[in-house]
This record gives sequence, C-alpha cells and structure tokens, in this order.
Amino acid sequence: MATTTATPVRATATPAGPRNGRLKGAVLGVTAWLAGLLFVAPILWMVLTSFHSEADAATNPPSLAASLTLDSYREFFGVAGGASPWPALINSMTASVASTLITLLLALPAAYALSIRPVKRWTDVLFFFLSTKMLPMVAGLLPIYLFAKNSGLLDNIWALVILYTAMNLPIAVWMMQSFLSEVPVAIIEAAQIDGARLPTILGRVVAPIALPGIAATALICFIFSWNELLFARVLTGVVAETAPVFLTGFITSQGLFLAKVCAASLVISLPVLAAGFAAQDKLVQGLSLGAVK
Repeated sequence: MATTTATPVRATATPAGPRNGRLKGAVLGVTAWLAGLLFVAPILWMVLTSFHSEADAATNPPSLAASLTLDSYREFFGVAGGASPWPALINSMTASVASTLITLLLALPAAYALSIRPVKRWTDVLFFFLSTKMLPMVAGLLPIYLFAKNSGLLDNIWALVILYTAMNLPIAVWMMQSFLSEVPVAIIEAAQIDGARLPTILGRVVAPIALPGIAATALICFIFSWNELLFARVLTGVVAETAPVFLTGFITSQGLFLAKVCAASLVISLPVLAAGFAAQDKLVQGLSLGAVK
C-alpha cells in the first residue's frame, strides 16, 4: 500500500500593518512640522530683524550674527523722540471692538431668520450677502470718501466703525447661518411654549449653544477690522489714525526702515495673536460646527 508524504506548506510573510502605520504617521508628522516651519519662518525672521540695527537689517545677504539692539522698539514707542503709537492703537482697538460687537448684534437675528426660521428664498438672500464682498474695495473708495466728507465724518473713528460693520456683516451672517443651523429646533420650540420671546430666545437659548460659532465669527471680524488699511488711510488723518496707518509712517524715502517696520509690525500684530490664542479652542469648534450635517 503506497503511502503519501505530506509536504509542509510554508506560511508567506505578510507586511507588518502596525509598522507601516507608524511609518506613515511619522512621515505625516515630519511633513506637518516642515509645513509649520515654512509658515513660521517669515515671522521668526521678522522678529530677529526687529532686534537688529538698520544698517545690519539692510545688508545683503542679511547677517544672523549681527548685534542685537532695542533701538527700533524705542523709536516705535516714542522713547527716542518720535510720535507715540498709543493713540493709533487705541483707535484701532475702538474701531475693531465696536464694529465687531455691532456686527454680531446684527448678524445673530439675521442668521436666525435664515437658518432656524428660514424666510422665503433664503439661499438667494445668502448669495446677495456674499455678492457684496465681490466688489473691489477701491471701487467704492470715491463715493465713500465723498459721503464722509459731506457728512463731516472725515478723520472720525466712528466713520470706520460704521464702515467696518458694513464690510464684515455679510461674511458674519454667512458664517453664523451655518452655525445656527445646528441648533436643535426642539429646544427653541420648548422655550416658546414657556413663553419666551425672540430676544430671550436669541440671548439665552441660541447664543449659548452657538457660542463657539459666534466666537469664531467675532475673531474673524476683529482680524478683518484690525488689519484694514485702505479706507483707514484715506478717511483718517491725525485724530482717527489707526495702527496700520501709523505703521506705514515708518517707510521713508531713505530706505533704512526695515528694522523699524519689523518692530512695529510685531507690536501691532500682538493683539490679533493674543485674541487668536485665547479663543483658539472656540475657533476650532466654531469652524467645524457647521461642517458636518
């Protein structure tokens, strides 16, 4: 009787899944760090240049080992006899904060009407709001200047407050409409059954639920208002001069202004950086609130 001998079958090696996953994660991590350094490098260079003298900052190629000094900051803050930046910083803070608060007060009920209690053809309304941002700002510069001149609002900080509110309101309504669409309607209906009126619903029901979205909208409106230069340059003079306009005063025909501009840019950017750092958790939650239905 013939016997057969079974030949053992060798198991083929399979690729290590966890090892490939770790390798992929490491590659993505290194790529993210490189991308982050690429974006941060100009800021770091600006910080370093602000501590150099004008002669060292103007060298080509620039020297990393140049001596450090605080002369640019002394000149920015008026210690060396220059103009003080505090009136311009206060004007920028006033215009940015006031216009942001007014924008939120106007955008919240408008977004409520377009999301939770939608009006007819609400998509057309949103498109109209967004289409107002498609007009180049320089196209409306002359009529706005003539209106401010005839109304006695030239070199008036409240003219910028009104203008920044009008500029930020369309994007604020657009953003908050997406955020408020995530608010459960059942909660609002329960508040209405309890006798709550619209101001109470907006202030005590809708606003706390949509707080991350409101914070994200407020931060973006604040940044847009703080960084605006064109209208502030044309509509203001001495009394209502804002921080970006004050920054342009360091650019001179002599060419030796790089270190002073870097120092001024760093100081003027600190309020925006501080606001973004303080509200970064709300910003992330708000920007992702209306992303997933």
